[in-house]
Amino acid sequence: MDQTRSYQVRTYGCQMNVHDSERLAGLLEDAGYVQAADGQDADLVVFNTCAVRENADNKLYGNLGHLRPAKDANPNMQIAVGGCLAQKDRDTVVKKAPWVDVVFGTHNIGSLPVLLERARHNQQAEVEILDALEVFPSALPAKRDSAYSGWVSISVGCNNTCTFCIVPSLRGKEVDRRPGDILAEVQALVDQGVLEVTLLGQNVNSYGVSFADPGQERDRGAFAKLLRACGEIDGLERVRFTSPHPAEFTDDVIEAMAQTPNVCPQLHMPLQSGSDRVLKAMRRSYRSAKFLGIIEKVRAAMPHAAITTDIIVGFPGETEEDFQGTLDVVRQARFTSAFTFQYSKRPGTPAADMGEQVPKEVVQERYDRLIALQEQITLEGNRELVGTEVELLVAAGEGRKDAATARMSGRARDGRLVHFRPEGPADGDIRPGDVVTTVITDAAPHHLIADSGILRHRRTPAGDSFERGITPKTAPVGVGLGLPGIGAPAPEPVTGCGK
Repeated sequence: MDQTRSYQVRTYGCQMNVHDSERLAGLLEDAGYVQAADGQDADLVVFNTCAVRENADNKLYGNLGHLRPAKDANPNMQIAVGGCLAQKDRDTVVKKAPWVDVVFGTHNIGSLPVLLERARHNQQAEVEILDALEVFPSALPAKRDSAYSGWVSISVGCNNTCTFCIVPSLRGKEVDRRPGDILAEVQALVDQGVLEVTLLGQNVNSYGVSFADPGQERDRGAFAKLLRACGEIDGLERVRFTSPHPAEFTDDVIEAMAQTPNVCPQLHMPLQSGSDRVLKAMRRSYRSAKFLGIIEKVRAAMPHAAITTDIIVGFPGETEEDFQGTLDVVRQARFTSAFTFQYSKRPGTPAADMGEQVPKEVVQERYDRLIALQEQITLEGNRELVGTEVELLVAAGEGRKDAATARMSGRARDGRLVHFRPEGPADGDIRPGDVVTTVITDAAPHHLIADSGILRHRRTPAGDSFERGITPKTAPVGVGLGLPGIGAPAPEPVTGCGK
C-alpha cells in the first residue's frame, strides 16, 4: 500500500464471529492497516456476517446499501464481506451489491489481505470461498478486543445435524486443535495480563474425537483434561467455556469443573425444547430426563453454579402439550437465565421445509409465557444472593448503570452481571480489568446491585493495560491441521493434558 489505510470490522452473530473478527483485525494490522477511530470514515469496511438469525441477509444488504454513497464518493474505499452469510451466498453477494470488492468465507479468513490487494490491482471484485478449512484461525495473528478477557478456540465446525441449524454446512465438520497449541495461546494471553479466558467450540465437550493432527490420539476425556490443565496456568483466574451439548456431557467434565479452582461455577447448557417429541424432530440426541439428570449432577458437585440455557419456541409441529413440557423443564431446572428464541426458518435447514409451521401469533403468546416464567425464576434466584459477598471482574462496555448513582459494572465468577458503587477503601480509581469484592444489596431479573461500597479492590495488570488503551496482540499459535508449526516452537504443554 502506498499510504496507511484505515479499517473497520463490523461483526454480527456468535462468539465465534467475534473471535474471528479479532483475527481479521490482527491480519489487517500486520498488513499495515490501522483501526479507524470511532466516527471516522474507514478506507476499508469488513462485514463479518451471520446466517443464523432471521433476515440476516436483509440486514447485510441494507448496510451495504448505506455504504454505497461513500464508495461512489471515494473509489479507493474497499468493502469486504466474510463470515457465514458470505459462505452461504457466495457469488450472490456481488450480484446483489456489485460495489463490494471482496467476498471470503469461514474457511479462508487468512486470505483477506491478499484478496484486497488483488481486487485493488485488478479493479474487480474477488470472490474466494473454500469448502474446507485450510488452517485454524489460531494460525493467524489476533488483535484482541479486551485487556482482561480473551476467547480461545479449541475446535471449529460441528458433527451434529440439528434440523434447525445451518452451522455445520457453513463451518464444516468438527476439527479439534492440539491441546498444546490451545494452552500456548492461553499462556500468551495471560502473559499480557489477561485474567479470564473462554474456551470456544460449537460443541466443546466433544473435543478430542476429531483431532486434525494425525499424531494426536483420539481421546474422549480430552476436554476434562484441558480444563484441569488450564488450572495449572499461573495468573489465569477465570476459565469459562461455551457451548457444550447435553448428549455428550460427561461426569469427568463435571468433576474437572468442581475440582479446578479457576474454572468458573457457570454452565451454559442448551435445552432447545422440553418436549421429547420435539427434541426428536430437532435431531437433538438426548431427552428431557437426561438433560435434568445432568443439571442435578452439576448442582450436586457445585451447589451454587449458575446454569443458563437456550430455548426455541414454536418449532414446527410444536403443540401446546409440547410447550408445556418446556415450561415443566424450566420450572425443574431453575435456570439462572435463558436465551429464548422464536423459531424462524433458516434457509438450507431441514426444519425450514417441515410442515405444521406454528402460526406467528401462537409462537408470540407462548414466547411471552416462557419469558414471564423465566424472569420470575431468575428474580427469585437473584434475590437469594442479597447479602452475600461477591468477587467482580470489572467490565468495560457494560458501562455505568446510570449517571445519578455512578454505578460501574462487573461480572461475578458465576457470570452474573452486577452493578456496583465504586466507593470504599479502593486503592485509586477502579478500572475495567481490576477485581473488586462487594456485597449484593438488591436484585432485578437481569442483574444484581451492590450499593454497600467496595470491601476490597485489587489493581491488576489488565487494569493497567485498559488505562493505557492497550489490548493483547497474540502471534500465530500452531496450525492444528497436522502441518508444521509457524514461527517459534510452541511451549511444552502443561502437565496433565497430553500433547
